[in-house]
Amino acid sequence: MAGFRDFLMRFRPVGLPGPAAAGGVPADRAAELTAELEPQLALLREAESEARTIREQASEEAARRREAAERTATDIVGQAHAAAQRVREESAARIHDATEAEAAALLAAAEGDVAALRDRVERHMPALVDRVVAGAIEDLAAPDDARPEGG
Repeated sequence: MAGFRDFLMRFRPVGLPGPAAAGGVPADRAAELTAELEPQLALLREAESEARTIREQASEEAARRREAAERTATDIVGQAHAAAQRVREESAARIHDATEAEAAALLAAAEGDVAALRDRVERHMPALVDRVVAGAIEDLAAPDDARPEGG
């Protein structure tokens, strides 16, 4: 029976609907709708392809920009380290110079103190020498029993 129905359906008149496709739409109407939708489907496939290409390009561009930002950040960090090193070196040089200047000032002050002490000793030396000599003469002139022990 099914074979006979298929045979009759092949010879149907033009105005009659053909066998139903999935979803209850006659096969010729389904073909007609598919033919109508094919250009839109092609456009949709093309748009999806373009979107995929754009997404890939955007991803590649984002990766390039991220790498460039990382390089820039690395360069900035390197420059900051170099600047910090220069500041440390300059600070050390300033401290050294200040310490050297302070040491020179302290040395000059000490030399001044020594010179002042030397002048004072030279001024008072004759009197001191006179006292020591006078004391020695007195000791020598004193009788032996009046001399201090150990002298």
